[in-house]
Amino acid sequence: MKHAGPHSADQNGFETMGIREDIDAIVKSGDVVLFMKGTPQFPQCGFSGQVVQILDHVGVPFKGVNVLENDAVRQGIKDYANWPTIPQLYIKGEFVGGCDIVREMFQAGELTTFLEEKGVAIRDRAIG
Repeated sequence: MKHAGPHSADQNGFETMGIREDIDAIVKSGDVVLFMKGTPQFPQCGFSGQVVQILDHVGVPFKGVNVLENDAVRQGIKDYANWPTIPQLYIKGEFVGGCDIVREMFQAGELTTFLEEKGVAIRDRAIG
């Protein structure tokens, strides 16, 4: 018999129960996933905006997940990575870090190398 309890889902399809499983599925749903405040088009915090700018500059397509749309995801992603802040960047399902780590990797030239090692396609920045 199926459980017909008070499960509710938000617009992204997150169940309020089993949030860890939902987050795990999202982390693994794309090569590059950024849990952030706001959207890639409209970041709602400076740190999220910095990571978006870095990813755009590197030329890597990514999926943005707006934690402001769901409190369970906002807290759940912190528990998932045991990392207290947002944004959080995942590459091929692996937690990379927050804004400071991503910025340091980018400035040291390590972010592009890491993406290439993981087999993530990077757009040719000379185009457009």
